[in-house]
Amino acid sequence: MKEDSITNEEFSRYSRQIFIEEIGVDGQRKIKNAKVLVVGAGGLGSPVIQYLAASGVGTIGIADFDRVELHNLNRQVIHTESNVGKLKTESAIAFVSALNSSVKFITINEKIGPENIQSIFQDYDLIVDGSDNFITRYLVNDTCIALDKTLVYGSIFGFEGHIAVFNYKGSKNLRNIFPEPPNQDDVPDCDKNGVLGPLPGIVGTMMAMQTLKIITDLPVTTNQLTIVDTLNWNFFKIGF
Repeated sequence: MKEDSITNEEFSRYSRQIFIEEIGVDGQRKIKNAKVLVVGAGGLGSPVIQYLAASGVGTIGIADFDRVELHNLNRQVIHTESNVGKLKTESAIAFVSALNSSVKFITINEKIGPENIQSIFQDYDLIVDGSDNFITRYLVNDTCIALDKTLVYGSIFGFEGHIAVFNYKGSKNLRNIFPEPPNQDDVPDCDKNGVLGPLPGIVGTMMAMQTLKIITDLPVTTNQLTIVDTLNWNFFKIGF
């Protein structure tokens, strides 16, 4: 049996995906062989990890050096009370192992910086950025450009979320819409201004959907930022 073949058990498990004409067995095989790195196991990373694992992505890497705190639990749904104080990657492993034991899980328990980011990114097919600060977001973006990696981008604040696909088949990147990061001191964040729990679930799930579409070679809109306004229930698309 070929290493990348779909077993009877896998067919049964993922049948509701395989039955979709646009996915099929070939698409599930691509999902099984995919290697995806998720930057951050917090609000956005949690639903991304959850749905990529449930869908059968073969290798999921998670880069996060934080520990689970009580205030994380309103939105970071893969973590539980019993994991408060543990590394988020350790908590994520427990979740993924219980959900889908066939997933190969790789943890990077260190802060991503200029000195280590290329070595961390190089072995993955695509990158999903669920980080919570602009310094990391721009570093991730620029490294994806340097290594020619596709980037699925998301950010949240309050009631609003942003989603985009960067550097996919020659498409534009974060700097094409926001050339320079804002002054960090001028940027509101969730720690000071809050976020309603379901918002990262909505945005992170959309990021997971885009990731699976890329893996299975389905059409993906590029050079476009989707803005999700959950307070007024409006969805905007901005081309760039």
